[in-house]
Amino acid sequence: MKTTTPAMPGPKLVKKSVFRRLSAQYQLLMMSIPFVILIIVFQYVPLWGWIMAFQNYSPGRGIWNSPFIGWDNFLSLFGDERFFLVMRNTLVMSSMSLITGFAGAIVLALLLNEVRHTLFKRAIQTVTYIPHFVSMVVIANIVITFLSPDGFVNNMLIKLGWIEESVFIMGKGEWFWFLNTMVGLWKELGWSTIIYLAVLAGVNPELYEAADVDGAGRLNKMWHISLPSVMSTAVILLILSLGSIINIGYESQFLLGNPLVLDYSEVLDLYALNLSFGSGQYSVGIALGIFKTIISLVLVISVNGLARKMSGIRLF
Repeated sequence: MKTTTPAMPGPKLVKKSVFRRLSAQYQLLMMSIPFVILIIVFQYVPLWGWIMAFQNYSPGRGIWNSPFIGWDNFLSLFGDERFFLVMRNTLVMSSMSLITGFAGAIVLALLLNEVRHTLFKRAIQTVTYIPHFVSMVVIANIVITFLSPDGFVNNMLIKLGWIEESVFIMGKGEWFWFLNTMVGLWKELGWSTIIYLAVLAGVNPELYEAADVDGAGRLNKMWHISLPSVMSTAVILLILSLGSIINIGYESQFLLGNPLVLDYSEVLDLYALNLSFGSGQYSVGIALGIFKTIISLVLVISVNGLARKMSGIRLF
């Protein structure tokens, strides 16, 4: 017997099916139009300003009258030794924040999911969520006050006999990366668990009941049921986080840092800010922004492809 393969749908049928789906969801499309317009206006239209990276830009002359100098701004950026020092600080602090925040959020969500006392669980969630809504300025002032030479930490260490005199903790450059990571973890850990708790709330209770019948303990249920349930969501969030690993921001570094720890606290955003408004090198600052965008795009695509090959989970 001859076997015949089904004919592939022609272009006209494909177009009809696409238009049919679009017409069936026109309400959602209409609702999304304002948000698409906002993204275009605030995310894509400003990209024309990238032209300044290839100019010797001067605010007095403007974009249209500033001379073009090609790739000189990029060569100047990559030829600055300070750039590589700042890149080191950015990558180290981003990696530390990513590892502690990613692992800490999953562990905290798994532990909270095992709490059976509703009132106690809600109290823990509230306490861990609150720092997210507090301004970084307030958080930084609290940390600086506690760690000051006459602050709570130094006074406790002296009373315990661990040190003989006060230590200026915020002036120790080699401690800054750790302190910055702990402050970020304190501020965002609770908020990061929300997605994982939502995923765990949707796990079929029959899986836990079957595990109870088999005599599995809480740790076994966490390891074999709860953890695999959040892994797909965790991979997606990890891809998004790795894409922005070079965009660490500058708030905590700016507020917690001081001239004594500048070689450890300055990150790419602060470096770009100092180049643009400190020394007037606006074009070099734009070149740095383009560099960050390209690196982020490459990281997202690479990590997404790697995750797709290893686990079949992908963002796009």
